[in-house]
Amino acid sequence: MQTTIFNTPIISQALSLLAKLFLKSMGWEIQGKAPRLARYILVGAPHTSNWDFIYGMAIGLATGVQCYWVGKHTLFWGPCNWVMRWMGGIPLDRKGRCRRGSLVEQTVCTFKLHRKLGLVICPEGTRSRGERWHTGFYHMAKNAGVPIVLAFLDFKNKAGGFGPIIEPGDDMEKDLSEIQAFYADIHGKYPEDFSPVTQKCLQRKRDCSHKPYLHKT
Repeated sequence: MQTTIFNTPIISQALSLLAKLFLKSMGWEIQGKAPRLARYILVGAPHTSNWDFIYGMAIGLATGVQCYWVGKHTLFWGPCNWVMRWMGGIPLDRKGRCRRGSLVEQTVCTFKLHRKLGLVICPEGTRSRGERWHTGFYHMAKNAGVPIVLAFLDFKNKAGGFGPIIEPGDDMEKDLSEIQAFYADIHGKYPEDFSPVTQKCLQRKRDCSHKPYLHKT
């Protein structure tokens, strides 16, 4: 994979130390075990504030998790190309083997082109409250044959990190209900703007009532 802010010699180590100091000074705690998988989708939620990027980046640097994301090729032009790639950006290949198909299909193709890839997705798609999550992240993972790692930022308890690993199966609603259950007691910067994972899950509250279990590191 390309060189990024997360694996640049010397710089990444320095930024990792600064990230740890920043989180400690802000009273934040890292919870859960960072994924040590070759390929996976990393779900970032709740996403209700621009602060999510800052704390998410700090946790990624502090734990050594290399976070990549996909973006339109128009973002990667001129001098912005190097900066975007160094920040973990991967342009959608619109001129090569991935030039056709939906965002899901192009992302699946991107996974096939890389032996190691952890891709960050924010399924809410917006910081404002929506009716439900976009399910593209689930189809990306299932079609690419990679697991889904649940990551979180809990502003109420000043904690962030990593939760369960979901293997996409044949019952998407069941898997989404498990994801909803994990995030049930996690509070974003603005909890009222946190979108439900699925509307059907809200109708079956007893399936979404258990609290997440986290391993502290």
